[in-house]
Amino acid sequence: MQPELRPAWVLHVRPWRDSSALVDLFCLDQGVLRAVWRGARGRRAPQPQPFVPLLLALGGRGELATVHQAEVAGSAPRLHGNALFSGFYLNELLLRLMPQGEAQPLLFAAYQSVLQALADGQPLEPLLRQFEWQLLEALGYAFSLSHDTQEAPLQSDGSYCWQAGEGLQPVAGQTSPQLFSGAGLLAFAAADWQHPQALPTAKRLMRLVLAGLLGDKPLHSRQLFLSLKESDRD
Repeated sequence: MQPELRPAWVLHVRPWRDSSALVDLFCLDQGVLRAVWRGARGRRAPQPQPFVPLLLALGGRGELATVHQAEVAGSAPRLHGNALFSGFYLNELLLRLMPQGEAQPLLFAAYQSVLQALADGQPLEPLLRQFEWQLLEALGYAFSLSHDTQEAPLQSDGSYCWQAGEGLQPVAGQTSPQLFSGAGLLAFAAADWQHPQALPTAKRLMRLVLAGLLGDKPLHSRQLFLSLKESDRD
């Protein structure tokens, strides 16, 4: 019986033993998992690498799967420059935050879509903020962007702070850089990226929420991107 080939993407690759590799995968049916890809450093095609759509047949028991068969499933999105760094950022988020072995078909579809949008040259910031929010939804950490913690509709002239595990809490009579404007939050909720407060609000809010999930360990993709920006200025 021929093994069934199912859609997957490679998130990360590292050498393993003589000619094999350990690959972290994002699979349609099994979510994020780690597998042995035998002969990955030989001449046999395809070679495991990020941002190439694949069809894989997986086997094995326990926490470590085995890639039995692999085929390329179409043309790969061509990512360059900031779009490439954005792709690595998405991969690292999935690796750091997604539990092993839990299928997330909606997030899988969103990941494919955002890679293609990055390759097509669409603006980076809206794509990243939307995917971050979709990741929070998949993890069960999303909260209302239209109502506050008291279940009252957000007011465009209101101010709010984010409370972990609760959501957006109204703050009356205060102004602070740590607060979020109701107008910016509502624009983020509506994906109204033309609103001047939408992207700054979304970026600051997503960074705050994700920091609580990622902990103290910094993201390598973000550090690499910032270091390259610094070197370009020198």
